[in-house]
Amino acid sequence: MKKYKTPSVLTIAGFDGSGGAGIQADIKTISALGCYATSALTALPVQNTMGVRSIYPIPTVAVEEQIKAVMDDIFPNAIKIGMVHTSELVDAIVNTLQQYPQVPLVFDPVMVATSGHRLIEDQTIQTIIDKLIPIATVITPNLDEAEILAGMKIQTVDEMYVAGEKIKALGCRSLLLKGGHLKASVLTSLYFSEDGKVYEYHYDKFETNNTHGSGCTLSSAIASYIAQSKPLIESVAMAQDYVHRAIYYGKDLQIGKGNGPLNHFFDPQKLITYELVN
Repeated sequence: MKKYKTPSVLTIAGFDGSGGAGIQADIKTISALGCYATSALTALPVQNTMGVRSIYPIPTVAVEEQIKAVMDDIFPNAIKIGMVHTSELVDAIVNTLQQYPQVPLVFDPVMVATSGHRLIEDQTIQTIIDKLIPIATVITPNLDEAEILAGMKIQTVDEMYVAGEKIKALGCRSLLLKGGHLKASVLTSLYFSEDGKVYEYHYDKFETNNTHGSGCTLSSAIASYIAQSKPLIESVAMAQDYVHRAIYYGKDLQIGKGNGPLNHFFDPQKLITYELVN
């Protein structure tokens, strides 16, 4: 009897009971792109489409054990890291993942929610810069997060270039700087590659409030395409196309009273399988 394997992605992220962001958005994205999703929960925010009400921590040892349990059984082809809101949690994740240096890491430095709510403790930022950013294959900050990392205001594409170089100098290998918060009719993102090149991506903006979880979705999509063995630059481009279309097909949905979610399943892919060779 033939046996098959499937590309798998581990998401290490926080919870979202409204289903639009965090680990729920990650699992939806990974599944919609034909990969198998596993997960490790880092925090329990109490939130809905209107904002975050409170955040309850997950014990650090529980996060470590979750990651190890998955790695021992369903070894991932890529890992996405989202919400890590304490220095202790950063240390635990980095120390655990350093045992598996061969697995590509996509890090979405979740610091500010779509609602504008600050999600990260101040002392955690330096630990992220010192320990987590250097081991990531690619990081995907939005402009609010990039302003924190670069220590500057970002209001133009030219300033995005300056900020991207500052963040790259922190030790990250590559960086996708998302420009969705710029006041412009066209969305511009910049990808700073490991070899020093910068790639521009342009998309029309839609009139919609349904962008809750777009950053989580993008980073999970990049990880999913990496897990399918696509080159990093191709994974970055394809993931942005996926998110753009997920926003388009979800722009008129009425889910919740605030910032609604994307439509992750506008064109779901079947689970990708490869025949195992004995």
